Amino acid sequence: MIKSTLFCQAHIVNEGQVIVGDVLVVGDKIEKIGQNLACDGADVVEANGFWLMPGWIDDQVHFREPGLTHKAEIATESAAAAAGGITSFMEMPNTVPQALTQRLLEDKYERADEVSVVNYSFFMGASNNNLEEVLRTDAKRICGVKVFMGSSTGDMLVDEEKILEGIFKESPTLVATHCEEESVIRANMAAAKQRWGETVPMDQHHLIRSEEACYRSSSKAAELAAKVGTRLHILHISTAKELALFDGNKPLSEKMLTAEACIHHLWFTDADYATKGTHIKWNPAVKTASDREAIRAALLDGRIDVIATDHAPHTSEEKNNSYFQAPSGGPLVQHGLPAMLEMVHEGVLSVEKVVDLMAHRVAECFKLEDRGYIREGYKADLVLVNPDAEWTVTGDNIMYKCGWSPFTGAKFKSRVIGTWVNGVRVWDGQKILTERGNHAGERLTFDR
Repeated sequence: MIKSTLFCQAHIVNEGQVIVGDVLVVGDKIEKIGQNLACDGADVVEANGFWLMPGWIDDQVHFREPGLTHKAEIATESAAAAAGGITSFMEMPNTVPQALTQRLLEDKYERADEVSVVNYSFFMGASNNNLEEVLRTDAKRICGVKVFMGSSTGDMLVDEEKILEGIFKESPTLVATHCEEESVIRANMAAAKQRWGETVPMDQHHLIRSEEACYRSSSKAAELAAKVGTRLHILHISTAKELALFDGNKPLSEKMLTAEACIHHLWFTDADYATKGTHIKWNPAVKTASDREAIRAALLDGRIDVIATDHAPHTSEEKNNSYFQAPSGGPLVQHGLPAMLEMVHEGVLSVEKVVDLMAHRVAECFKLEDRGYIREGYKADLVLVNPDAEWTVTGDNIMYKCGWSPFTGAKFKSRVIGTWVNGVRVWDGQKILTERGNHAGERLTFDR
C-alpha cells in the first residue's frame, strides 16, 4: 500500500512567498498543492501556524566515514541533519582513505545507501596525482569535484599549476574549491610562532588564516576559471574583500562563478574567540564583525548564492587543546537552520529568503533533479517548523556523535518539529523514527 501524508493549513514557504494551504504527498512525491484537499487513508498533519518548507540541501559536510568514525559516522550525522531540517547533503572527500578514485567514491555511496537517514551525494576528490580519475566523474550521479587550494589533510592540496589548470579546464562537472593561499598562511604562522612560540592565542587565528590568504586564493581560482571556462563554486566565503569577485546582478542560471557562505561565518565573529576558543576554530577562520555583516548583506544582493554548514566534527578531547594542537572544524547540521531562522526573528532575513538560499538556489546551483522546491511531481523532502517554540541547546539534546556544539547554551525561537525524506517521516521533533530501517535517504541525481 502506498503511503500518503496530508499537510493541512500549513504556511507554505516556497518560491518567494508564504501561502496558507494544503500539501498532499503520495508515496515519495508531492501529489497536490491546494486548498481543502482530501485523501482517504492519509496521515493527516495539522500544520496550522507552522512553516512548511522544502528541506535544506547542505552542499558541504564532512561526515568522517570511512576512517574517522571516532568523530562521526554517516548514520549519526545524517540523523542529526534530519533533526536540523536537512533532507540532502553533499559530503567532502577528505576521509580515510580519501575519495581519490572512483572505486573509493562508490564505496561511500554504498555505505550511505545502507545507513543514511537523508539523501546524499559525495564529491570526487582531486589531488596533484589523480587527474585521470577526476575525468571519469559522472556528472549526472556525482555532485562535483572538490579541489583544496589551501591546507588539507594528506595529499589533497592541489598546488601544481599545470594540474590545477587541467582540472579546471577538463572537469566534467562543477568544481568546488577551498580557497586559502598556503604561502600567506605559512608566513603568518611563522611570525606568530616567533612572537608567542607554541602558545599562540586563539584570537590570532583569523590573522594567521587572514583576509589576504583567502582573497589571493579565491581571486586566483576565479581568474583561472574565467580563463578556461570552468563552472566554479567557491566554498565558505569568510571575508568582505572576496565578495567583490561575485556578480549579484546576474541570474543564478547564467552564472559560471558562484559562492557559498557558512553558518559560522554568518553567526560568530573574532570577538567570540574569547569565550568559545578552539570550539569555533574553522578553516577559513571566523573573521571580524564587519566581514560578517558584509557576508549577510551579500545574501540579500545575490553575490552569495547558497548557505551551507561545513559540518566537520571532532571529539571534545581533540578540540580542547592548544591553538596548534586543536583541529579546525565543528558540528553544525542540527543547529544551522534554527540559527538562520533566528536571523529571521531578528529581521536580518525573511523566511522566504532563507528557503531560497538553503533549498531553491542549492538545487539550481547543482542542477538537482526534482528537489529543492514544493512542487507537484517533485520529491517530498519537507520540513515542518514551529516558528514560536523556544528551546535551548544543551548536552541532552545534541545528536552529534562528538556530543558537543558551538551553539551550546544558545536559545532559538524556532524548532524543527518534523522532517520528511522522500515522503517518509524521519524526525518527529523528539527522535529519529525507524521506518524503512531508519534510512529513507536516496542518492541524489543531477540534470546535467
